[in-house]
Amino acid sequence: MRKQIYCLLSLLWISCLSVSAADRWVINPAGGITWQIDERVPHEDHIEMSGLKVSTVLRYGVDANGSFMLNRSMVWPMLRTIPNNTHASLMRRFAWDVTDMVEVNGQSLLNEKVKEVTLNGTMVVQSEYVLPRKGKLGLTRVLFPSVSNPAFCEKYILRNTGESTISIEIPSSRSVVETDAAKGVDGSYKLVSTINGQATRQLQPGEELTFSAIFAGYKKNESELSFDIDRELQARQDLIAGFWDNLVLDTPDPVINTMFAFAKIRGAESIYDTKGGLMHGPGGESYYAAIWANDQAEYINPFFPYLGYEVGNRSALCSYEHFARFMNPEYKPLPSSIIAEGIDVWAGAGDRGDAAMVAYGASRYALSKGDKAEAEKLWPLIEWCLEYCRRNLNESGVVASDADELENRFPAGKANLCTSSLYYDALISAGYLGKDLGKPVAAYARQATALKKNIDRYFGGAVEGFDTYKYYEGNDVLRSWICIPLTVGIQDRKDATIQALFSPRLWTENGLLTQAGSETFWDRSTLYALRGVYACGETEKATDYLRFYSSQRLLGEHVPYAIEAWPEGNQRHLSAESGLYCRIITEGMFGIRPTGLNSFVFTPRLPQEWDHMNLRKICAFNQVFDIEVKRLGDQLQVAVIADGKTISNRKIKEGENIRIKF
Repeated sequence: MRKQIYCLLSLLWISCLSVSAADRWVINPAGGITWQIDERVPHEDHIEMSGLKVSTVLRYGVDANGSFMLNRSMVWPMLRTIPNNTHASLMRRFAWDVTDMVEVNGQSLLNEKVKEVTLNGTMVVQSEYVLPRKGKLGLTRVLFPSVSNPAFCEKYILRNTGESTISIEIPSSRSVVETDAAKGVDGSYKLVSTINGQATRQLQPGEELTFSAIFAGYKKNESELSFDIDRELQARQDLIAGFWDNLVLDTPDPVINTMFAFAKIRGAESIYDTKGGLMHGPGGESYYAAIWANDQAEYINPFFPYLGYEVGNRSALCSYEHFARFMNPEYKPLPSSIIAEGIDVWAGAGDRGDAAMVAYGASRYALSKGDKAEAEKLWPLIEWCLEYCRRNLNESGVVASDADELENRFPAGKANLCTSSLYYDALISAGYLGKDLGKPVAAYARQATALKKNIDRYFGGAVEGFDTYKYYEGNDVLRSWICIPLTVGIQDRKDATIQALFSPRLWTENGLLTQAGSETFWDRSTLYALRGVYACGETEKATDYLRFYSSQRLLGEHVPYAIEAWPEGNQRHLSAESGLYCRIITEGMFGIRPTGLNSFVFTPRLPQEWDHMNLRKICAFNQVFDIEVKRLGDQLQVAVIADGKTISNRKIKEGENIRIKF
């Protein structure tokens, strides 16, 4: 009876998905999003933006009077502090309002009215000031991190939009902070804030004047850089264009298309050029110049080959090479994270199933990358991790571990569903990869078959009236991670699992609760669940919830990316979650499953109300190719095109898969 009530409530929830408060943001014609300021102020938000040597969380907003508010939380990942632990990146906040330094007609700029804020990989703020004698001054701020330098950059454009001449005075300014040498790994660091473009001008109607502000950080022995603001802006725009020009999603739904485009930015920008190599970092004012077995090895790395971003691929390989340093003949656990530019580790939660995470991610990455030499390099790590998992099977044949990726925030027992599911998928992937590399892999297939049965015996069962999975032995409360078998091809309990996931016990307006009855949500399980529901063929349900989730994250009150969690971290824009969003599309909606270094099988899931969906410039399997899907009555016309040549062009039934070998 309880299950029937939950199902009825779920149907009611689905019917209400499109009924929400008016979106604050709109998609603009250039592909970004714009907040057109109306009476709904004050409003504040935060967004993280990253480059190779800096990351910045902008806390921004518009106050009740219509003025712009800005506080820059600057992070320099390679300026290490003492103790040199996970969180030892130098961080400082700068609330300096640069416009306070500008004199207009001999007075300070007052009574700003922000007209709109646009996000497009930069932040563009358009404001207006009304002056005496029919004077009007427009102000454009363009805010962004340097792509390759340790600086945050701000371009300011003043434009006379009125009818009278305006006197403008821009000062030059330089502020220097030298940090406490006793608190820095490399001694004192120098933080330099400058205003560049000093000028005194009589600005005629229609004329404009440009100046800039730079916030930079240096080690003592480093020379200060000279910044060309236009060159820095062009580099950032070129980077974003590169993300947006590859792996292009084309569907009839502009919200999903745009959310995917933004997810590529956040997923790929958060890579730091450390002394330990290129290291993708989650961010969030906490996690930099370090790698994790879940965020990097499991979540984001398997996505990078599809994007074709060479820096991303290099960071993925670098992370696996770091984990490979910790293989050992005694089969002691891998560290959960490798920190401080690669010179230290963190393993504070014990074994979280980290070897399963690494094996899962490394094998999928190697297959998707399609580079045999790289695959050979990664094979010993994959092999070691699989053997580690095998040696840690308990008497019931599932993998034992001390915790899971939530590190004891919620109970995970002595063996959890995530670890064994990841191990299962890794065995399947290793079978495909080993075959292409000429390795003996027959044992992996046998182990996978046995493990699948053991997962069902050990974890399968009724929880709160749903015939789904217990997350661990003795678990009697629904958990969001019951979704993970759906993402690895285990569909034995898919119907009840999907019903449980979208029941009011787990699903909320912010996605899945980590545990029924709690108030905590972590986007990562929601993102896995949406991918898994697509993979199971529940296309309409997956699309309804994906559309709702995407609208919330892209156009709502906290934009424009997937987030880590709430209440922990105040919904930080951790980077790898955006990679998981992208994988909903590549592995869920388009159903791509690597089966070799130059082969894959895919099952396109075209929603009934869509007439087409295309994924163009896919850069995986050492190829660049498109997948085009069109609806033809009750069938789908599916084409795969590479180098202008049609590799495959077939009519298929809904749910039918297609095998491709280049």
